[in-house]
Amino acid sequence: VETMGGYSVSKTMCEAALHKGISVVTANKALLAVHGKALTTIAERNNATIGWEAAVGGGIPCIRALRQGCAANNVEYAAGILNGTCNFILTTMKETGRDFDDVLNEAQALGYAETPPDLDVDGIDTAHKISLVASVATGYLPSFDTVHTEGIRSISGEDVNLAARLNYSIKLLGVASTITSQDGQTKSVLQRVHPALIPNDTSLGSTHGVLNALYTLGDFVGPVFSQGPGAGREATASACVADLMDIALDNTVPTFGLPIDDMPEMKSVTMDERIGQYFIRFNTEADRGDVVRSLETAGVSYDKHAEEEGSKGNEGQRCIITKDVQENIIMPVIKQEMESGKIQGVPIRVEGPW
Repeated sequence: VETMGGYSVSKTMCEAALHKGISVVTANKALLAVHGKALTTIAERNNATIGWEAAVGGGIPCIRALRQGCAANNVEYAAGILNGTCNFILTTMKETGRDFDDVLNEAQALGYAETPPDLDVDGIDTAHKISLVASVATGYLPSFDTVHTEGIRSISGEDVNLAARLNYSIKLLGVASTITSQDGQTKSVLQRVHPALIPNDTSLGSTHGVLNALYTLGDFVGPVFSQGPGAGREATASACVADLMDIALDNTVPTFGLPIDDMPEMKSVTMDERIGQYFIRFNTEADRGDVVRSLETAGVSYDKHAEEEGSKGNEGQRCIITKDVQENIIMPVIKQEMESGKIQGVPIRVEGPW
């Protein structure tokens, strides 16, 4: 059982065990995301297995549900809140009105965030996890290097407040979605980690604090949702011992759901292919009007808007949420208007389906 983390000693020890036909249980998402193919190949050549439920979602049996319970489905969409540190920070920002840096300091004081907190708040931890989810969901080998990754450092109190006015929560999501070619013969995968607006009344939108959750959409079963503690000694131990019990009972399946020789390299696409809505924030009504006109020129209209009252003598912030548009159409306009100072902060994607 390996719970050290990292790529060095942990990789050496896991390889040594698997070469001897000794099965491995691990909570090490980074090791599997980067070296999962090599380790699984060694395991299968030596009649060993790898259990890794604890690597994604802590104590939630979300990988077991996806890999075995939903095995009859083509999973076309998976979205997860997979980092408790980021979820705690964004939840606290929403509940208290405090800014990111202040809440990050509290998270570090409480032991929820490491020092430095880069792996968590820059989205890398979530990227490791969603690459594993994507592999199980699609039948492709893990492809961590193709995950588009953004963190939450750019999220401001104004973003959180305006989103709340429109009945949204901001969450750091890991998302894997499939895109099928027009002839239906080729399936590509878009893997991404970024802040996202989610309606408050949805299962993911109401997942708060340090909880983790995973939402998947299968072509037969439809939506499946799991939620629970995503980190901590007890949650990790719960998942590791469940894997140990499966190995003891000879109740195991291939590491990523299929024999490694039957898993092709992932066909990945970039964020240019993403279609959805976008949240954009402004300082003044004049700025909003100018940006809306620029968007309309590019064929983009908006669906919702909100404002918040400013302090005495100051205008409050305001925002719009666009209608659905492809990312490679809207992003050049947003970049230009950010450079001119008319858009404040960074655009935030609105996520679905729910």
